[in-house]
Amino acid sequence: MTVLLRVAVLLSFATSALAARTPAHGHLMLIGGGEKPRAAMEKFVALAGGKDAPIVVIPTASEEPDTKEYYTNLFMKDYGSTDVVVLPIKTKADASLPEVVAAAKRARGVFFGGGDQVRIINALAGTPTLDALRDAFRNGAVVGGTSAGTACQSEIMITGEGDFSVVQTKSVEVMEGLGFLRKDVIVDQHFLKRQRQNRLISLLLEHPDHLAVGVDENTAIWVRPDDTFEVIGESSAMVFDPAGAKVRRAPAKAGKELLGVQGMRVHIVLPGEVFHLAKRKLVEASR
Repeated sequence: MTVLLRVAVLLSFATSALAARTPAHGHLMLIGGGEKPRAAMEKFVALAGGKDAPIVVIPTASEEPDTKEYYTNLFMKDYGSTDVVVLPIKTKADASLPEVVAAAKRARGVFFGGGDQVRIINALAGTPTLDALRDAFRNGAVVGGTSAGTACQSEIMITGEGDFSVVQTKSVEVMEGLGFLRKDVIVDQHFLKRQRQNRLISLLLEHPDHLAVGVDENTAIWVRPDDTFEVIGESSAMVFDPAGAKVRRAPAKAGKELLGVQGMRVHIVLPGEVFHLAKRKLVEASR
């Protein structure tokens, strides 16, 4: 083997080893609404790179006039962040402005505020800002959110509209979400507090190849690049797993069907516990 060939082989091994150690994407810190757990927010700032890391806040879901001041004070005064930009995105035109795209590109932490998740999708879908945020996430930036800012993270996004008094087909309105979560995971928020089991179970049984996670208020799930999440905060997260279960249907009114299931697994994950999304089981906390 020539010297040049040996060097090439060594470089190839080094590159492969580096790729194996480098996360394919960043972390997620998803809060179920209500109070933001201090431990979750501190971890979000740390994952972004510390107090001097560039953080962008996307308050698009909210129509409150003081949202910019609220999030600026939250990160700068409560958590000591020195580089915080609140992006004034209300429309796709806003999300195409060069200065907004530039801020998104340099972000190491991205936080989506609460309100109405449909506003987030309507303003960001198909824009260069969303492309920049996805690039930042792939390069290790942490993405967080609360309430609507959590709901928008799954590829199948619950809009908040529908009939949630039943467990049946066509009862939950959905849109395509941002998709920062695994493609086979659907997330919901304010879960136990607002008793949202009907809508999440209905949607899941129409997509039985998915996993569903409901995050309660005052609680966050810290989703790591290794496909595990840890619960942080005062309450818990519920996980519904229909893999291998038998889904049944019966006629209902207006062309809909009642949904039944046999053998679906349900997990209630407590603060400090760790759940593996890919393996679909509770695992020992390793950190």
